[in-house]
Amino acid sequence: MAALDSLSLFTGLGLSEHKARETLKNTALSAQLREAATQAQQTLGSTIDKATGTLLYGLASRLRDPRRLSFLVSYVANKKIHTELQLSAALEYVRSHPLDPINTQDFEQECGVGVMVTPEQIEEAVEAAINRHRPQLLEERYRFNMGLLMGEARAVLKWADGKMIKHEVDMQVLHLLGPKTENDLEKKPKVSKARPEEKDRRTAKDVVENGEAAGQTLSLMEQLRGEALKFHKPGENYKTPGYVTTPHTMDLLKQHLEITGGQVRTRFPPEPNGILHIGHAKAINFNFGYAKANNGICFLRFDDTNPEKEEAKFFTAICDMVAWLGYTPYKVTYASDYFDQLYAWAVELIHRGQAYVCHQRGEELKGHNSLPSPWRDRPIEESLLLFEAMRKGKFAEGEATLRMKLVMEDGKMDPVAYRVKYTPHHRTGDTWCIYPTYDYTHCLCDSIEHITHSLCTKEFQARRSSYFWLCNALDVYCPVQWEYGRLNLHYAIVSKRKILQLVAAGAVRDWDDPRLFTLTALRRRGFPPEAINNFCARVGVTVAQTTMEPHLLEACVRDVLNDTAPRAMAVLEPLQVIITNFPAAKSLDIQVPNFPADETKGFHQVPFGPIVFIERTDFKEEPEPGYKRLAWGQPVGLRHTGYVIELQHVVKGPSGCVESLEVTCRRADAGEKPKAFIHWVSQPLTCEIRLYERLFQHKNPEDPAEVPGGFLSDLNPASLQVVEAALVDYSVALAKPFDKFQFERLGYFSVDPDSCQGQLVFNRTVTLKEDPGKV
Repeated sequence: MAALDSLSLFTGLGLSEHKARETLKNTALSAQLREAATQAQQTLGSTIDKATGTLLYGLASRLRDPRRLSFLVSYVANKKIHTELQLSAALEYVRSHPLDPINTQDFEQECGVGVMVTPEQIEEAVEAAINRHRPQLLEERYRFNMGLLMGEARAVLKWADGKMIKHEVDMQVLHLLGPKTENDLEKKPKVSKARPEEKDRRTAKDVVENGEAAGQTLSLMEQLRGEALKFHKPGENYKTPGYVTTPHTMDLLKQHLEITGGQVRTRFPPEPNGILHIGHAKAINFNFGYAKANNGICFLRFDDTNPEKEEAKFFTAICDMVAWLGYTPYKVTYASDYFDQLYAWAVELIHRGQAYVCHQRGEELKGHNSLPSPWRDRPIEESLLLFEAMRKGKFAEGEATLRMKLVMEDGKMDPVAYRVKYTPHHRTGDTWCIYPTYDYTHCLCDSIEHITHSLCTKEFQARRSSYFWLCNALDVYCPVQWEYGRLNLHYAIVSKRKILQLVAAGAVRDWDDPRLFTLTALRRRGFPPEAINNFCARVGVTVAQTTMEPHLLEACVRDVLNDTAPRAMAVLEPLQVIITNFPAAKSLDIQVPNFPADETKGFHQVPFGPIVFIERTDFKEEPEPGYKRLAWGQPVGLRHTGYVIELQHVVKGPSGCVESLEVTCRRADAGEKPKAFIHWVSQPLTCEIRLYERLFQHKNPEDPAEVPGGFLSDLNPASLQVVEAALVDYSVALAKPFDKFQFERLGYFSVDPDSCQGQLVFNRTVTLKEDPGKV
């Protein structure tokens, strides 16, 4: 029971259960930590927050003189010591002052107790450091060692919070250099000469972020925890620049905190009218990731206010993709859950003179310079009656709308709040014939769900003023909208309308065609979700819109698959090879490592018989200089067998085409080492392999300056090559859809859902190395 109590106590300090159990194994440490936690609870009279708990654990694990425990715990519990830097100074002080009594004034001075470092001081220190290195910064840009700037600022402000210094460095560097370009994200050249065999091992981990190799880059979770320094704390919405307050704001925030307990709340609000794409992956990681990084919750809320375009398959696919990327919503909600409340608020808005029923047609409302509505000042009672008539179906579509009385940041006047639509809704059926718009729905649903941080892409910045206006016009809790930059890729189209055109034109099969950059397509192609998340982390939490090269995403894919995709052998263009002196009466069983670099991950067995198949390109009768594979007088090794084969006879058909080869074999250790070892299969399975290239020939297929004929004229005729009779070894016979393999010397491949019993279909995910022709 005592152990259970201690476990509960330690996890209450913020330790993981695993770390708490490991701590209990150390009798001295657990006793000291238990004493520290108990004293802190007595001092506080309440539970211990995670930051204090972390410091208490550091104190208990590093303090060598138990006599000083009570003294130091009091400083930590009262938050006089509240950073790791102060704690280290305090421990050093008591170590170097073993005699009683401790000079409290001297102690506090040495540990920075009571020292306040203002944001202005941090800004000035960072600015001074940047000015000292400005020429080098401008020359090296994001390859510059940003740690130097942080170190110089820290030297001036010893007790400043390190995260705040880093944040200020990031902000000032961004202001000086602007957003990262593609060149900034390219691999950083190494100073020392790499050995030839090491050159090909470089991966996406060499991509540069924040002036450091990505191996040293902060994870997405760490980046998003850092964003908390920039974003407001829950309940402190009013501290955000541009946030509009009213006489009711503080009471509403107080009620909000009573409901949420100060918890971070975000939401991912897709429209269920299409499939998610690579840009949404950043949005998912940002919304779910920010909540996760800050111990909060994230809603998956479907913005289902346009029944004409919504389909059940899109709801399912969106849920699947969020789960595939590794996130679990706190709750799945729908804008339609709140239709009754939204309608009641619309009536209230009319009552307050802030909305009116308008009869201008859709074409009259388009653009930013539309004519003012002649019905803007109609009597409130008249608008109430007309809005009720809209609700009861007494107007045709387009005959009446409800509009809000405001001018948006982009100059658009009086956005529409409700419009008439007689399409049945997938959840509410024919209950409603009027539906709210995004401009009306979005902020109010955020308010209902008590979202703390409404994270949107940059194009919604123009709607921020209407977001604040509507919540305040109704005197309801007003969240804060924060914007971040969209993520786009070159050689890609993600527009729902244009993907439908590609499908209709027969250029792609469907939304999940592996040549597209929808998430379902990337999954089908074999991209691991971890790789997509890693890519989002490497792009970083940027405000500026970024358009990235696909090969950077593919590099992240290789990083993951290199460690997770077991090896197998496959032959795309088979050439039969007959071993005339095969050393056994029947086939041999060859043990092949699943991961040659780490044989502890196991082996699989493949047969090796007198007839094998090799790649046709691995044999040449008349090789060019430098050719190292099978040729006359040039033997090759067969991977994993321990045997070398040497050409004896070439069998040709009537047309002169090589049909098979006759060879002899010997043990690899019985003679000179061959110049090359090639892959092979024996007694193989026949399968279909689909080889994918870019769908478009130009970087920006939607740009008329680059592609005057439109994106459909830019299709790459070689974007798909189907190998219908490829051969693969039997180790993959039981593979299931989405299982992934590295086919040795060929690339990474994933089992396609088109596979059926006895007929596997593989999609090439990426090649083993980046194509040097790609830019």
